[in-house]
Amino acid sequence: MDALVLCFCLALGLMHTTEEKVLRRGRVPPHIVFVMVDDQGYNDIGYHGSEIHTPVLDQLAGEGVKLENYYVQPICSPTRSQLMTGRYQIHTGLQHSIIRARQPLCLPPDIPTLPERLRQAGYSTHMVGKWHLGFCRPECLPTSRGFQSFLGSLTGSGDHFSFQSCDGTEACGFDLHDGNRPAWELSGNYSTRLYTERVKEILRGHDQRTPLFLYVALQAVHTPLQAPGHLLRRYQTLGNRPRRHYAAMVSGVDESVGEIVSELRERGYYNKSVLIYSSDNGGQPLSGGCNWPLRGGKGSYWEGGVRAVGFVHSPLLKRKGVVSQALIHISDWYPTLLSLAEDRDSDSSHLDGQDVWGAISSGLPCPRTEILFNIDPVSRRHGEVDPRLLNVNGFGIWDTGVRAAIRAGDWKLLTGNVGDGDWFPPQTMPGGPQQWQGMEKRRDQRGKSVWLFNVTADPYERADLAEARPEVVKVLLARLAEYNRTAVPPRNPPDDPMADPQLHGGVWTPWLGQEEAGDEGVDEEPDNTNRKARSKSTCRVCKLRALSSLDLITCDSTST
Repeated sequence: MDALVLCFCLALGLMHTTEEKVLRRGRVPPHIVFVMVDDQGYNDIGYHGSEIHTPVLDQLAGEGVKLENYYVQPICSPTRSQLMTGRYQIHTGLQHSIIRARQPLCLPPDIPTLPERLRQAGYSTHMVGKWHLGFCRPECLPTSRGFQSFLGSLTGSGDHFSFQSCDGTEACGFDLHDGNRPAWELSGNYSTRLYTERVKEILRGHDQRTPLFLYVALQAVHTPLQAPGHLLRRYQTLGNRPRRHYAAMVSGVDESVGEIVSELRERGYYNKSVLIYSSDNGGQPLSGGCNWPLRGGKGSYWEGGVRAVGFVHSPLLKRKGVVSQALIHISDWYPTLLSLAEDRDSDSSHLDGQDVWGAISSGLPCPRTEILFNIDPVSRRHGEVDPRLLNVNGFGIWDTGVRAAIRAGDWKLLTGNVGDGDWFPPQTMPGGPQQWQGMEKRRDQRGKSVWLFNVTADPYERADLAEARPEVVKVLLARLAEYNRTAVPPRNPPDDPMADPQLHGGVWTPWLGQEEAGDEGVDEEPDNTNRKARSKSTCRVCKLRALSSLDLITCDSTST
């Protein structure tokens, strides 16, 4: 009998391991809601002077801490990978571009993700929205990397209503998943609306005795530019059509966050919650976004590509209603949120992120003084070597033909082809890009491979000091070389034709390792004939692009 009692007690203990982890701390750690918005420009929020109406976001930021020295990466996958791992791209092998839909590549399986660590700390973890961190194998999926539930897309972009996604023009398929299965029945819902309702559903069903981590990675405001009619009508007076549709999408995000916060209040989460809001990269000026007065945009390492909209809202903040100039990077959320979760079980010395909660909440000195934006050796074409880029421009320290960027203190150094360096003024004029895209053309990129700016004094990167301050250039080039010695080889495999959704029931889904799983996760749409016809039509008409740095408006909204 004693043995039976012992076995029962042990089994009961295993069932309540998560709750015991929480109780051992003596208090429940905060619920964490991380809202990631796709392609929102620096200027595209009310409190930065935008004509786009964002009253909810303005109020939340005004009552919290606005992060005005906050950096992300210039495109989607790199930002998301650093949030999930706390490591620079050079330490995960993801130095080059995004993870393409047909690329057999995903987050390294040996690196623990943020949701995996939070689950170990006793959290319940849920994801809603865009993954874009690879899905070639089942073990790459969000539900295999720490999330207990997932509703969203796996690729980089897609139609906001039909969830059809195309990689180029030849490979198209359905990309909305509930867990590991395609959610055909949810097609037709607007993505922002659908994801908001799922978040509210999670909040209503969660046991608040367990701390909650909600990662809300909205598909908006990424192309194609689509929004419901009631949002478009708010911007009828905007003559620039792309800007009008983009603005409507941003307003949809504002409404979404407002509904999530209202649900937090109504369900009793709010007083024990931390809300973090972040864009994943700068806006794309050719697709309605605006980063003015910053230089450049999405896909570039200029400030307009990497300085992001961000704020923290929480009753737990020790300072509220303030603007923080602390230097913060997307990789910092990994150790910061683990610290909030009181997870100190493992060594953090391998991380590139810093715990910045003291700087945000209390105004303490920020532990971060430097950001390596990236070193991308794949950016140089094979065999394209010019000795002058190393021996003259790089002072024998660094090959300045390699695309790289670093910030240290007030100084920012860029080398190689770092992207379009134009300044794009606010897009209030009618007629589209041809009317305004040449108004502020770059003057300092022709024939150059090194730039230096004091971005504290010159945040708009108009005064290149590379020639005037060679001693600073040398120091930062040496830092790039030091970082490069710690880099792992870049992983950039070619696309795999076996990833084509037409080989998998018309769905973007894992295609490697499925023979072991028996292809059990792929459910074809009941009307297979209609699915094939619609998929081909969508691909032909929309030509959606997953290559983020080249996103153009090539698909009309379902509303005008």
